[in-house]
Amino acid sequence: MPQQSPDRRTTDRRTTDRRAPDRREPDRREPDRRTTILTVTADSLVAADFGPRRKAPGPRRKSGAGTPYRRLFTIPGTLAFTVGNLIARLPMGMFSISAVIMIAGARDSYALAGAVTATGLAATAVVAPWTARLVDRYGQARIAVPATAIAALGSLALLLCVRYGAPDWTLFAAYAATATTPNTGGMSRARWAHLLKGDPAGLHTANSFEQAADELCFMLGPVLAAFLCGTFFPEAGTLAGAVLMLTGVLLFAAQRATEPPVRGRPRTASKSLLRAPGMPPLLVGFLATGAVFGSLEVVTIAFADAQGHRSAAGVILALQAAGSGAAGLLYGALKPPGPAERRYPWTLAAMAVLMSGPLLAATLTGSLVVLAGALLVAGMATAPTMVTAMTLIQRRTPEGRLNEGMTLAVTGLLGGIACGSAAGGWMVERASVAAGYGIPVAAATVALLIALVTRRLDCQTPALG
Repeated sequence: MPQQSPDRRTTDRRTTDRRAPDRREPDRREPDRRTTILTVTADSLVAADFGPRRKAPGPRRKSGAGTPYRRLFTIPGTLAFTVGNLIARLPMGMFSISAVIMIAGARDSYALAGAVTATGLAATAVVAPWTARLVDRYGQARIAVPATAIAALGSLALLLCVRYGAPDWTLFAAYAATATTPNTGGMSRARWAHLLKGDPAGLHTANSFEQAADELCFMLGPVLAAFLCGTFFPEAGTLAGAVLMLTGVLLFAAQRATEPPVRGRPRTASKSLLRAPGMPPLLVGFLATGAVFGSLEVVTIAFADAQGHRSAAGVILALQAAGSGAAGLLYGALKPPGPAERRYPWTLAAMAVLMSGPLLAATLTGSLVVLAGALLVAGMATAPTMVTAMTLIQRRTPEGRLNEGMTLAVTGLLGGIACGSAAGGWMVERASVAAGYGIPVAAATVALLIALVTRRLDCQTPALG
C-alpha cells in the first residue's frame, strides 16, 4: 500500500480539524481555555467555566395578554359571575320606564305613573341598606336569591294589577315590594375587592369596568324596555325585566368560589355607617352627583320636546351614557397618578366644567345636534368621578360591611336623582328649558366644594392633634 506523503497527511488533518466544529452540536463545544479553570479535589476533576452565558429562549408573550382588563378575567370564576351580574343589572334600566309606559297606557295618567315609580324609589332608599347589611352578615347567595324572588313577585303583581284594573293603591303596594332588589353592582364590586385585596391597581381597573357596565345597562335598558312595550304588549318590558333579573341573580349566586367570606356579625354592626370617618361628606357628594344625573335627564327630555323631537331625547341621553362608559374603560386602563383622595376633587372639577357645555349649547345654539355633542363630552367626566368615589367608599367602609357601604352610596345617588329631577322640572317651568341646564352645573359645583372643604379639614387634622 503506497504511503501518503507528510504534506498530504498534514493537509488532510488540517482539513478534518477545520470541518470538525461544523459537525458538532453547539452545546457540545469544548470549553474556552481562556475562561475555564481546572482544579482537582480529593476524588474528582472540577472545571469552572467563567465564559459569557446565553439566555435560554423562553415562551413569547402573546400580544395584548397583559392588558389590564384581560388580566382581570384570568382570575378563575370572574367571567362567570360578571356575565350573571350583567344579566341581573340590565333590568335596572328597564323597570322605571316599563312601569311608566304600562301604567300610563292603561290608566291614561302620567301623574299616577310618576307617583308609583317615585314611591318605589323611596321604598328602595329605605330598604336597600338593610338588604345590603343582611348580605354582609349572611352571604350574597343566601340573601340575594330570596330578596330577588320577592322583588320579581312585586313586579309580576304590578303587572297583574295594571292588566286587570285593580285599585290604584295596589299599584303602590306592588311596586314598593320591588324595593328588596339587591344591589347587584355593589355585590360585584365586593367580589372584586375580595379577589384583588392588596392590588390597588387591579381594583381600580375593576371599579372602572363596573362603572362602564352600569353606564351600558342604563343606556341599553330603556331602549330595550321601550322596544318590548311598543312591539309586543305594554307589560312586556316589566315581564322581561323580572325574568332577566331572577335569571341573572341565580347565575351570579351560583358562583360560590368568588363570593366574599362571611365573617358573621361585625364589631361595628351596631354603629351607623353615617358616622364612619370620612363617610358623611362622601355620601353628600353622591347626593349632589345624583342631582346632576336627575336634572340632566328631565331637562333634556323637555328640551327635545320643545324642539318637536321628544323621541330623540332617549338617543341623546344614550350618547351621554356612551361617553361616560368609554371614559370609564379608558380610565381603568390607565394608571392615574396620586391617591384617590387627591384625584376626587379633580374629577369633580372636570365634571363641573364639562357640564357647562350643554348649558352653553342650549343657550347659544338651541340645536339638538350641538346639544348631543355637548352631552357626549360632558359624560366623559361622569365615570372617572364615580369610579374614584366608589374607591373611597370601599376604603372608608369598615371591614365586613362593604355591601352596606356601597348600597348607601347608591341610595344617596338615587335620592340625588329624585331631587335633581324635581329641581330640573321646576326650573324648566319657572324659567326656561335652557336655564334648566344650570342645575347640573350647580350640583357638580356643590359636590366639588364639599370635596375641597373636606380635604382641607383632613389635611389640618394632624396639625391640630
